Amino acid sequence: MPAIESDPAAARAFALVVVSRLREAGHESLWAGGCVRDELLGRTPADYDVATSARPAEVRDIFGKRRTLAVGAAFGVITVVGPKGAGQVEVTTFRTDEAYTDGRHPAGVTFCSAEEDAKRRDFTINGLFLDPVSGEVFDYVGGREDLARGVVRAIGVPSLRFGEDHLRMLRAIRFTAGFGFVLDAATREAVERMAHLVRSVSPERVAMELRLMVSRNGRRRALELLEETGLAREVLPEVSPGGDGRMTEEGWRQAAAIIDAVDEPDLPMAIATLVEREGGRGDAAHATVSAIARRLRLSNAEAKLAGWLCAGVELFEAGPGGPAGRPWSPAGRPWSLVQPWLAHDDAFRLADLLRARADFGLGTAETAAWVTRQIERPRHELDPPPLVSGDDLIAMGLAEGKLVGGLLKAVRQRQLDGELSSRDAAVAFVRAQVG
Repeated sequence: MPAIESDPAAARAFALVVVSRLREAGHESLWAGGCVRDELLGRTPADYDVATSARPAEVRDIFGKRRTLAVGAAFGVITVVGPKGAGQVEVTTFRTDEAYTDGRHPAGVTFCSAEEDAKRRDFTINGLFLDPVSGEVFDYVGGREDLARGVVRAIGVPSLRFGEDHLRMLRAIRFTAGFGFVLDAATREAVERMAHLVRSVSPERVAMELRLMVSRNGRRRALELLEETGLAREVLPEVSPGGDGRMTEEGWRQAAAIIDAVDEPDLPMAIATLVEREGGRGDAAHATVSAIARRLRLSNAEAKLAGWLCAGVELFEAGPGGPAGRPWSPAGRPWSLVQPWLAHDDAFRLADLLRARADFGLGTAETAAWVTRQIERPRHELDPPPLVSGDDLIAMGLAEGKLVGGLLKAVRQRQLDGELSSRDAAVAFVRAQVG
């Protein structure tokens, strides 16, 4: 069953219902982890987790098998599905973990008290419990003090926490940057010493952390911390300082600043920016994007968008020696060359990136503004219907194949450049070409 979208009020109300029903059945039950952290920071939680003394089978009995998912039951986790609009709540039995054998999962779990459960979690700010009825906070790990001081600190011995789940090192960076906190010195030292272990984490999990980092507030600091701690060399070796490419520390920091300046950043935009700052152009840029996409197992859509953005930046910021061998002038280029970029579904992303880059002296603000003005034009002006179709040419007696494709391309180019303006003119052009 896929994750269910929810609205904040409904999600909160349902999370309170879950706690109440568990208590009515005689079990200890508290909100736990990130939702408590967000509550104490005055933020609206994205989701809610409940920790309880009830065993997984008891949780399923209370809420019914039709409204629960037992995918994580072996680790004490039951997902309770709420009514429409309320999303779902993960209910986890208080537990301690046995040894981690794969850098992610414990070999088994032992059910325990709330205090023992808190001590097996990742960071002190995520190790808090809250009674949503009384408002009482249960803090066994010093999380409230760290929240007040703005510190991300591993619970217990940092090397043990990171040895259990290597992805926690990336989460440490994300939380530190996203909340504008400071990374505790001992926790940071462990990240720097153990950064190489993150290569054993599944690419999908790494990619998800990177998506979260670059799309949220604090992204500039997140990227800077990735480089400072050595994690960048492990998760993005193709474009990191000291990695496989030619990226300098200055180039990485400039890329981080550009990504921060983008209005609506995502992972493809970040990759395109890093690849360009690493020096990638043309086929080399495409090869680097492809290598990153393969290693992180990105979707085809993400890989295609990152490559498209690289090529778009190169086209619109070309100077002497660039396309056509002359300095770039938006109004001076053939419209047929730039129109496919401007009519693209992701043209606003490209315009956003060009604008952000111009803020740091790459390209020009004038070019970025020109691109934005063009893509804001009415669609029928920006992307007029073709004058003729393949069926039209086949009806004229032409055989389907490369000839038809080439003629359609030639007609479209002349239409966009204003050389052909009617169907009759287009048909006459085609007849002239085929004799």
